[in-house]
Amino acid sequence: MSDQRVAQTFAELADALVERFDTIEFLHVLAERTVELLPVNAAGILLADGQSALKLMATSSHLARPVENLVPHSEDSPSEECVHSGRTVRCPDLRGQPRWPRFTAAAVELGFAAVEAVPMRSRDEVIGTLSLFRTSPGALPAEAAALAQSFANVATIGLLQVRTTEQSEAVAEHLQATLTNRVVIEQAKGVLTARLEIDVADAFSLMRNYARNTGQLLSDVARLVNERSPEAAELTRVDEPRPRW
Repeated sequence: MSDQRVAQTFAELADALVERFDTIEFLHVLAERTVELLPVNAAGILLADGQSALKLMATSSHLARPVENLVPHSEDSPSEECVHSGRTVRCPDLRGQPRWPRFTAAAVELGFAAVEAVPMRSRDEVIGTLSLFRTSPGALPAEAAALAQSFANVATIGLLQVRTTEQSEAVAEHLQATLTNRVVIEQAKGVLTARLEIDVADAFSLMRNYARNTGQLLSDVARLVNERSPEAAELTRVDEPRPRW
């Protein structure tokens, strides 16, 4: 394991986090570098969906197909146990392992002899696992295990960054839409004030009543007014809504 190559890998992953972020490509690169730098034969990154079911998101290029073939058996597997416990699950020898019978049988048939599932965890939240497969039995050396956890941490940071960004963008979009609607409503109040020769408060009440009685958004009613829509002419003929208790 080259210290320089490890440093280059972290630099490569860090660059991916600050440039245009492609989640799938990022995870595939991470899986491939894991196999390149650790004494493992294959790696897969599995994420928990909204129903807590594990989904394979990326694999190393070597032996990728066998790893994909293990996914149907993931309901009872080291990865599943890892997600629920939040701790690394190690199995240095799959032969005769009784804990995950379906997964173990499938893994051994595909030529794997050992597996290690490393949690992708942020505080109390586990979003998935970095699963490592070896074709010969034996425990992963401590240094390699520590690096595997670091790789899992980088993947977690990347994915949570995307989620946070998307949430922030959603909040920002909602705020901008709210500000825009406020301007539209203020314009419509002015239109009604001039057209009907009423005060601003009455104009606002008129639009609110119309919106309630017709099941429309206040901002949509305001747009009808601003666009001089024929439908807006009905505003003056709408009865007062029933009080809401």
